[in-house]
Amino acid sequence: MKAKEVLQAKGYNEIWTIAPNATVLDALKVMQEKNVGALLVIEGGRLTGIITERDYARKVALQGKSTENTFVSDIMSRDVYGIQSDLSVEDCMMLMTEKKIRHLPVFENENLIGIISIGNVVKSIIINQERLI
Repeated sequence: MKAKEVLQAKGYNEIWTIAPNATVLDALKVMQEKNVGALLVIEGGRLTGIITERDYARKVALQGKSTENTFVSDIMSRDVYGIQSDLSVEDCMMLMTEKKIRHLPVFENENLIGIISIGNVVKSIIINQERLI
């Protein structure tokens, strides 16, 4: 199974994004509204980072910063590992494990087509193994 098939299995390809100059509070509101744990940070049409619930917990809440006065760009992860849509789920799992990340933006050529989580990858591997059995 490939990353593109994981996106199709999710049943939706919506990509939730936020600007780097938005506040962390704004980001948390979008995550809550969309029921997601991460937002891609887009500036000028380019992927510049990712902000996750983990970023909030470690870089805002535990450091006593204000969600209203802290910007997404202050806490986002800038090292984003994107993948091509034809990468296998096994390779996605290896990359996520090796880099200790939970979300992978998926590209077709240079076009962002979605994002998959570790949960999506694990579910796909389990389904694939059940089919084999």
